[in-house]
Amino acid sequence: MEALLIIDMINDFLDPKGVLYCGEAVREIIPPLTKHLSAFRASRKPVVYLCDEHSEDDLEFQAFPPHALKGSWGAKIIPELAPQAGEIIIPKTRFSGFYKTNLEEILRAQGVERVILTGVCTSICVMDTAADAFFRNFRITVLQEAVGDFDLEMHRFALERMKRIYSAEIK
Repeated sequence: MEALLIIDMINDFLDPKGVLYCGEAVREIIPPLTKHLSAFRASRKPVVYLCDEHSEDDLEFQAFPPHALKGSWGAKIIPELAPQAGEIIIPKTRFSGFYKTNLEEILRAQGVERVILTGVCTSICVMDTAADAFFRNFRITVLQEAVGDFDLEMHRFALERMKRIYSAEIK
């Protein structure tokens, strides 16, 4: 069993009005991600949204400007990928979708052995989620056309690192 993980496809990263807008090039991952999402929905495979959601005093704001504040427009999933009934949304406060969340328990309860990673940013939240998936013995696939980063060089590095270090299949 595999699950589609949609990482940080929220307004603050994907909308030009967002606090940490990743750029127009990153928006190009929306159509292929939508295609994969439709396929998962059609096959009734698990879909999990992992979404940055911070309190105003979050320590992450020492490294990045305040973003994805709990309950804000910026923390909402972009309309193009709006969740459907039964799809899981997990708020996260750090880069990895596994850090202090119930993601692992949800995946294990559904018999998931492989996680399919999509979303932003390849070199931050996608790569850190891949690392934690690896350490928890999940198999990993990264859909190259459905991940993006504001830094193309770091994007390429992250894909190569996930392949070499975490045995991720890059498709």
